[in-house]
Amino acid sequence: MERILLLGSGTQALAIVKGLAKAGYTIYMIFEEANYADTSRYVNKHFVCHVSPKSDEYLEIVEKIIIKEEIDVLIPTGDRSAEFISRNKARLNKITKFTTPNHTIFINGYDKNKLMALCQKNNYPHPQTIDLTELNDLSVKELKTFCYPAMLKPNYTTGGRGMVVVNSHQELLEKYPKLHLQYGDYHLQRFIREGGRQVKIQLFVNSDGQLIAHSAMEKVRWYPIKAGSSCCSVSIIEEKATEICLQILRDLHWEGFADFDLIEDPDTRELLIMEINPRLPACLGTAIHAGIDWGQIIVDEALGHESKSYEYKTGVALRHLGFDVLWFLKSPRRFTSEPSWFRFFGKNVFYQDMDGWRDLKPFFSGTYHNIKKLFDPSFKKAKSI
Repeated sequence: MERILLLGSGTQALAIVKGLAKAGYTIYMIFEEANYADTSRYVNKHFVCHVSPKSDEYLEIVEKIIIKEEIDVLIPTGDRSAEFISRNKARLNKITKFTTPNHTIFINGYDKNKLMALCQKNNYPHPQTIDLTELNDLSVKELKTFCYPAMLKPNYTTGGRGMVVVNSHQELLEKYPKLHLQYGDYHLQRFIREGGRQVKIQLFVNSDGQLIAHSAMEKVRWYPIKAGSSCCSVSIIEEKATEICLQILRDLHWEGFADFDLIEDPDTRELLIMEINPRLPACLGTAIHAGIDWGQIIVDEALGHESKSYEYKTGVALRHLGFDVLWFLKSPRRFTSEPSWFRFFGKNVFYQDMDGWRDLKPFFSGTYHNIKKLFDPSFKKAKSI
């Protein structure tokens, strides 16, 4: 049976290792720091690598592992590893298999500012956005008359890092220079106030733009409560938004997996495109427990196998127990949230940070990792808005 190498050890990796192992694949993993999936009983062998994926050394390390372990399929689980594979596509294609867009196409989708420009050009629903990349004068009328409060967003970021709300043009002038030095190029975007849904849509398209599989989920709770990761999500169907996301991927000539973040405008009830994550989302288990075996889909497409059909169901809830406890302590909605925070068991309730009693190590190692991160001043500063 084929050998799979996962780049990364987060809960997105944990979501797919069990299914792949039960299907008979041998699972290998390389990661920078311990997290969740590296301690899973379904991972056969792992490698620790404290080298940046942007370095030549990292490429050489991955190549050596692929050749020595005779890896058949490469799967990225994070933004940096997805970008790494895309950037080195031609070289890695000679020794293993995977599905990813060319690097130029990858950047056109991953760059949030370029994605907003594409949405503007094609009239896809998105927040009003101003590109600050080549704007040397922040006193132009367009910025003075922009609808504040607004969100300053780096063109490249993950997990809300570097995103800051500015309530006036003067506040923009005060905050932007320092942020630009730290996070690079930015764009200014209309702030979508609370009250609307947060939706994630996953799609896989082949090189011909054919849709192979898709799923959708609504984030009903997240931590930190102002701008955080999902701690409870529910599988849903979003036909209209899925069609728009598919068309965006076709416009980009995308190939492989993509995860879209959308936010509903509470005034118009329209879902707005916010960004493309070119990798597996941390709450991917929502779709997997709902019937879409994303790990198998990715492997089948990489190996050129015929696509399987899956039966998808709505109403499946995925909780991240560690973050959900923190959410409960902070949120004023602790007693009114749907589904109820107190619903811990049921045929449609699953957990992102653990997978049953037979594989408990990931929960303890991942929880310890997150506790350390919560007390890290640099992490708290990056996540604050």
